[in-house]
Amino acid sequence: MSTVWGSKIRLTVFGESHSSAIGVVIDNLPSGISLDMAEIEREMARRAPNGGEYSTPRTEADKVEIVSGYFNGVTTGTPLCGIIYNSDTRSGDYDQLKEVVRPGHSDYGYYRKSGGNNDYRGGGHSSGRLTAPLVFAGAICKQLLRNKAVYIGSHISSIGNIKDATFDARVDGNMLENLTKEVFPLISTDKFASMNYLIQEARSEGDSIGGTIECAVVGLPAGVGEPFFESIESKIASLLFSVPAVKGVQFGKGYELAKMKGSKANDAFRCLGGRVFTATNNNGGILGGISTGMPILFDVAIKPTASIFKEQDTINVVTGENVRLKLQGRHDSCIVVRAVPVIEAVAAIAIYDLLRDREDI
Repeated sequence: MSTVWGSKIRLTVFGESHSSAIGVVIDNLPSGISLDMAEIEREMARRAPNGGEYSTPRTEADKVEIVSGYFNGVTTGTPLCGIIYNSDTRSGDYDQLKEVVRPGHSDYGYYRKSGGNNDYRGGGHSSGRLTAPLVFAGAICKQLLRNKAVYIGSHISSIGNIKDATFDARVDGNMLENLTKEVFPLISTDKFASMNYLIQEARSEGDSIGGTIECAVVGLPAGVGEPFFESIESKIASLLFSVPAVKGVQFGKGYELAKMKGSKANDAFRCLGGRVFTATNNNGGILGGISTGMPILFDVAIKPTASIFKEQDTINVVTGENVRLKLQGRHDSCIVVRAVPVIEAVAAIAIYDLLRDREDI
């Protein structure tokens, strides 16, 4: 089983939800880069606001200890390893899952893949806990991109059937930076009450609810992307689908484009003051896998949390019996809020990987 990703930079993610630690090794970062540790801590806190309304009761500081690749306040160019120690684990909550698999979770697949040797506590290696190392790596890449005036941010575009407004061609770095400072980032803040109601309703019922996140990358010049297999879409999507609970991705108007005629779907090129832009951005700033210079826009579908407190039908994988399962433990009723910085992080990693050796950025 491989947990290595990347070509110009490479990530290796390790650990399980209830192991002693989780972490990431990042290869091929440039040397001499000073990291803003306060900003990294802020990004980590966005993923798991301890004690917050949208966080599991599991309280982890998510403090990263850099154990290699960083010396005298700068990167050394050698592999950078960040470790996050697990502390607030209650493994006993998962004893029943040694044989009984959770519907909607990866338990059954991991059981079969490992021959029953998987770590079932808290979802093991497939737990959302493993997104913490991704946020750490993404926070580094965000800083490197920001130094080149490339900004990444996102908002909750829907919870259940309640939808926020969408980004348009006027989205800029200031808007994205401001959104990263919000616990519940929205373009139309008047949507908060109805979205929050759906989340709290699901929680009171012992259930869960999903939603979507729209992400934007601005400041990326035209000409970035390496088709076929390292197009912007394929690089970003490969990381997005590594995030637990992501079940759908679309760039620009996505599936709506299938309903349009070419005359409407095409983004007309214009030139003003020596700057090339498109009158619309239906294709999300990407054509042929290469950036057009317009904002990169995409959204992702986050499924409802698989771990819920309602009794469900499932199986005992040892006896082969059909059984009923009622979970214990600590689980989110909606992980969309906490997934926002994760989506930004993987987008930053993918974009930085494409730009690592370019001299013009």
